[in-house]
Amino acid sequence: MKLAPLVATVAFTGFLTVWDAPLKVINPALVQASAQELSVNQKIALISKNKGQIGSGDQLRRFFYGDLEPIGIQPGGAGQVVNLYNKANNVTFSYCSTYDVIVAVKKGKIAKFEPNEVK
Repeated sequence: MKLAPLVATVAFTGFLTVWDAPLKVINPALVQASAQELSVNQKIALISKNKGQIGSGDQLRRFFYGDLEPIGIQPGGAGQVVNLYNKANNVTFSYCSTYDVIVAVKKGKIAKFEPNEVK
């Protein structure tokens, strides 16, 4: 008889981990937050907003992993920057790898940005 509460607890825990309906009842915000996905335009706007901040390069890699094509290198940032083109969205990002920052974002395929845009 003393084993019954333990079995019931294990069964209930398994029930909660396998089925997400109890999670929706307990805290619906958790399910909504995990299901929320940014649109491509929101991702580009977020990168544009964070340009010049350390870590914006990491953000670029997370959002557009495997979709970036290097199309040019030019002086800027902390020495040289690489211009990365996203063909799917027709946007070019200028990336400084020294500080892992995006220094410029512009619509279109831009092999070389203006010097004042990538400093």
